[in-house]
Amino acid sequence: MRKKIVAGNWKMHKTCGEARELVLAVLAGLSESLRQRADVIFCPPFTALDTVSELVKGQPTVFSGAQNCHWAASGAYTGEVSAPMLRACGASYVIIGHSERRQYFHEDDALLAQKVEVALQHGLRPIFCVGEPLDVREASGHLKWVEQQLQLGLFDLNADQFAQVVIAYEPVWAIGTGRVATDGQAQEMHAHIRSLVAHRYGTAVAQRLHILYGGSCKPSNAAGLFSQPDVDGGLIGGASLAAEEFLGIIHAC
Repeated sequence: MRKKIVAGNWKMHKTCGEARELVLAVLAGLSESLRQRADVIFCPPFTALDTVSELVKGQPTVFSGAQNCHWAASGAYTGEVSAPMLRACGASYVIIGHSERRQYFHEDDALLAQKVEVALQHGLRPIFCVGEPLDVREASGHLKWVEQQLQLGLFDLNADQFAQVVIAYEPVWAIGTGRVATDGQAQEMHAHIRSLVAHRYGTAVAQRLHILYGGSCKPSNAAGLFSQPDVDGGLIGGASLAAEEFLGIIHAC
């Protein structure tokens, strides 16, 4: 049985001091039972990554992650942050392909595939985001849409590389809107993703893969989502910014 993962994507929120306060509050609420049921990942802004990494250092079930990385290991890219820099700050994970990066920064599948490669080369586990906009969902094209994102973004990896990847399904129409996929809609897509991975890499790899749900997940709906057989936890946005809400989601595991 796959252990659940609950990752908090703080987006552009929290100063270093606020980050410290939030992480300490969540750590204080993590019982041994919760730690056995779920791994927890904090994904703060770059400015707070070192602070968060120090707070979770040495805790086997709690990790830090970044929200993005550059496709090159170094170079003349003013304002960017590389995978080796993230590792030096203590990050274990990095979010790649979030819908906001795709929408606002025009990151396409070819670019995201490069980011996945460089992350893996430098010891970071990608949390690779896929998901469809509302018009695609309403036209019943959501399964094919996500299949293409996986094929172009991940399926050039070999099996050993792919084994380091976590996938997050985030229906774009449910991010920050208050709308949420039903338990059945989430399960349908997660099962579809797992079947595509099984076809590409084999059943054993597919069964080990963690597929997270992201999209207005909160304590009130997390239990239903996480009870689905192919939903392995969540990539949490707004609800990860308050310790009580984030812990409530972890308790649903």
